[in-house]
Amino acid sequence: MRNVLLILLSAAALLNAQQQPRRAPGWALPDSKMKIYDLADYRGKIVILEFMQTNCGHCAAAADVLHEVEAQYGSKIQIISVVNSANEKDYTVASYVTGHKVDYPILFDAGQMMFSYTLNPHIDFPHLYVIDGAGNIRFDYTYDVTTRDIFEGKGLSAAIDRVLGNKGGKK
Repeated sequence: MRNVLLILLSAAALLNAQQQPRRAPGWALPDSKMKIYDLADYRGKIVILEFMQTNCGHCAAAADVLHEVEAQYGSKIQIISVVNSANEKDYTVASYVTGHKVDYPILFDAGQMMFSYTLNPHIDFPHLYVIDGAGNIRFDYTYDVTTRDIFEGKGLSAAIDRVLGNKGGKK
């Protein structure tokens, strides 16, 4: 039984790695200071788009991985986190930013933008998209046992390397 489970998990991971790209829905969202960020501003860069909650333990672990990825790839990528404005307040986001030393934008969405990506009214956190420089979603990851390495290990770097078509990301 255990072998069957391992085979199924491996097959799910393989299918996840072979996703077909789709056009990333456009958006323009504010941060807590009402500065507007627009996906179109990042053409030519890989965008790591994270949907998260400040009270999510897996999101907190992913923040460390995002720091590592940001240091590894520098100006080749842009990390953007998005929270639901109905569930998060400025002070909870500010506390999260300070506590996790976040230096990338955290934007506020009323839910429409998240829905345009997930196509589902229910979202599990964290949820991460890797968008290539042409604006196509290359990878779509929700945290689970098959994607743990994306959110807690080196899997995100491997995904970025696949999009860049290289063996490692130097600035």
